[in-house]
Amino acid sequence: MTIFAISSIPLILVLGNSMLIPILPKMKTELDVSQFKISLIISVFSIAAAISIPVLGYLSDRFSRKAVIIPALFLYGCGGLLAGAAAAWFSNSYTWIIAGRIMQGIGAAGTAPIAMALTGDLFTGGEQSKVLGLVEASNGFGKVISPIIGSLLALLFWYAAFFAFPIFCLISILLAIFFIKEKKAEKEPPPVGKYVKSLVSVFKTEGRWLFAAYLTGAVCLFTLFGILFYISDILEKDHHIDGLIKGCILAIPLLFMTITSYITGSKIGKKMKLMKALIIIGLLLMTSSFASLIFFKKLIPFFSVLVISSIGTGLALPCINSFITGSVPSDRRGFVTSLYGSVRFLGVAIGPPIFSKLMEWSRPGMFLTTAGLTLVSALLCLVLIQVAKKEPSKESDTLFEKLQFS
Repeated sequence: MTIFAISSIPLILVLGNSMLIPILPKMKTELDVSQFKISLIISVFSIAAAISIPVLGYLSDRFSRKAVIIPALFLYGCGGLLAGAAAAWFSNSYTWIIAGRIMQGIGAAGTAPIAMALTGDLFTGGEQSKVLGLVEASNGFGKVISPIIGSLLALLFWYAAFFAFPIFCLISILLAIFFIKEKKAEKEPPPVGKYVKSLVSVFKTEGRWLFAAYLTGAVCLFTLFGILFYISDILEKDHHIDGLIKGCILAIPLLFMTITSYITGSKIGKKMKLMKALIIIGLLLMTSSFASLIFFKKLIPFFSVLVISSIGTGLALPCINSFITGSVPSDRRGFVTSLYGSVRFLGVAIGPPIFSKLMEWSRPGMFLTTAGLTLVSALLCLVLIQVAKKEPSKESDTLFEKLQFS
């Protein structure tokens, strides 16, 4: 039940964007705004989260994980209520929806990244990697079911998804209260100055590989949400598919990613050479898939090639999560994992607006640009992440002690 409670937190997080993806075209019509303005409904959520995450990460190190997670989930639900009420009853509803989405983004900052740090606190060794795999799989499962849930809720009224957020948040809050028992801190948290100084030392020594890892996480989420934004648009405009069928189609690549994440997380343990290899293989699969998509326009061949990139994402993300979560001691883990969450959110934030511009520019150019980005990430991981030739035998050691860097 502890693992289930932790896994519910990133599940709630991904509903924040993925559940709205299928209804964005309908929202555009109802609100009578431009494609770019509609993309901001996804972007402001992620930008607010990205800005707030480092602060909440520090607070979770200073106080406790649950002391941040529970209020964050509450704020997340309140933002959904505001956005739903604005769509239903307010004049100038678009502005108020944006305000609600900003509230949700700030709340989201205290969910999945803190849950990763919490996993690092409660579990060690191979068990930690397995639970992190489950957390990433839960994240992916949320992405699978959320387009379907969003499509079903839209059958009631187009803004119904906003009112669903408080219900999901309440369930997660109750699970966290009753089933997550944190370990007591062994020592008092350091003062702010000492804390910042210790973080600076971490980034001085580990900055090169952390840069590669952070970039890879951001690229995976950027490409994922950019492609979903593109698919949502072409399904409705070019193929006249909407409603539940559209939600189910959007879920296909996400399902492959989720299954791969679960299997990867359950198998990698603390085998760092394997993790590095899977990250690079995953990014190369993404590169080949995106580069090949320029030749396919019919739905079945298109999705057949696209799922290769989803498998690549499912290989890379659990390994990156495991590297980052195990890279520093627990007293600084909240900030380091939160900063990782921040760059992931930035990837989500810039995906839809950039892809909306790329769609206007050139379809082949859009896919080739995306392929180039994943290829660069693969090369950086190859060069900057260097694993020690002989891995220490202690499973409880942090990866911080097990890695060697160029």
